[in-house]
Amino acid sequence: MDLGLNGRVVLVTGASGGIGEAMVSAFAAEGATVVAQGHTRFDTLKTRFEGTAVVPWRADLSSVSDVDALFDGVAERFGRIDVLAANAGRWPLPNLRLHETPVDDIEATLSDNLRSAILSARAFMRVLAQTGPDAMGHGASVVLTGSTAGRFGEAGHAAYAVAKAGLLGLARTLKNELPTLDPWARINVVEPGWTATPRVRKGLADPTGAQKAAQTMALRQLARCEDIARTAVFLSSPTAARHITGEVLTVAGGMEGRRLWDPEEVDVDLLRRRLDAD
Repeated sequence: MDLGLNGRVVLVTGASGGIGEAMVSAFAAEGATVVAQGHTRFDTLKTRFEGTAVVPWRADLSSVSDVDALFDGVAERFGRIDVLAANAGRWPLPNLRLHETPVDDIEATLSDNLRSAILSARAFMRVLAQTGPDAMGHGASVVLTGSTAGRFGEAGHAAYAVAKAGLLGLARTLKNELPTLDPWARINVVEPGWTATPRVRKGLADPTGAQKAAQTMALRQLARCEDIARTAVFLSSPTAARHITGEVLTVAGGMEGRRLWDPEEVDVDLLRRRLDAD
């Protein structure tokens, strides 16, 4: 199926992480012109896509001036921005109950996971207001990377859960604001559950952790970064998802936020093999 993304200008934030990197590759595979934003791991990002058509771009999403410069620079170079995949975020460590969490850590988590998305969406809309709708009527698109933590909560990570829940309010507001700038513009949320990012894969060496994660899902497997990326590409498609906006698409194996299986019922070796399956 032609997803209508060939030649579209796509900006992926948080592109140096496992899901972000997979998004960059997935959009590029559809023929899109992809700009990959990074900050603290920008050098790694640059090396990863060296020799490809992907354009790495350094920007600090906690800085309003950096965010504006990023979007203005991309629009100036390519003429417009058709798709924003606002994927930047950070899982905070360690696990702490709210009353034990320093206020500075709470504010940093909200900034990394919610404020960065708001500033990115704001800059995207400002550029869209300047460039106007696509002449072909394909419609601009925003995809926010949420989390099942925003749906079910996450003990030990209250600020992260609040930040991810806030993305739903952002999407359901901007679904009405975006069409005032582009009548076909859309915004949606992809909501991952347990996903085998590089850091999570390291944790699979401990069978207890893998079993604990799989107990909450109908499908006894974890998502791969590519599963999340492909969902973001689908939601960004002006052909496959042209009439989908303000929605949350959960990619979590049927997670219900409660234990569905006893630990001994989860085959850890099978779970690991499923991560590498085609």
